[in-house]
Amino acid sequence: MRQKLNLITLGVSDLGKSLEFYEKGLNWEKSPSSTGDLILFKLGGMVLALYPRKRLAEDVTVEDSPTGFSGSTFSYNAQSESEVDEVIEEVKNLGAEIVKPPQKVFWGGYSGYFKDPDGHLFEVAFNPLWGFDENDDLDLP
Repeated sequence: MRQKLNLITLGVSDLGKSLEFYEKGLNWEKSPSSTGDLILFKLGGMVLALYPRKRLAEDVTVEDSPTGFSGSTFSYNAQSESEVDEVIEEVKNLGAEIVKPPQKVFWGGYSGYFKDPDGHLFEVAFNPLWGFDENDDLDLP
């Protein structure tokens, strides 16, 4: 298997509410490849999909039962501490729950966490040890 992920699908309880959060709130552009109940957002070489949670559970053949912390988070890497603050303030104004306000963290960076409308956890982080390449992708050493 290649060391690459192409698509992350989030099961959402209210597709319209989630679409409004990502498209109108975060100003992300929905892909024209989106169909009915599958909403797609290009993320620089990767795609984020929103799909009804119940139908996603059926596809996976598991019971749709929330379990608390899922053991996963998604991260947006900012280019400065002030950008972290700006993004957290922006999502707070959209009604997102701020789980952890921006702060200096043990690994030497600065980050905070929020929940999207379905409780998916997003980190907004600045890592002074990482840069970005010409495509605005993380440029890891």
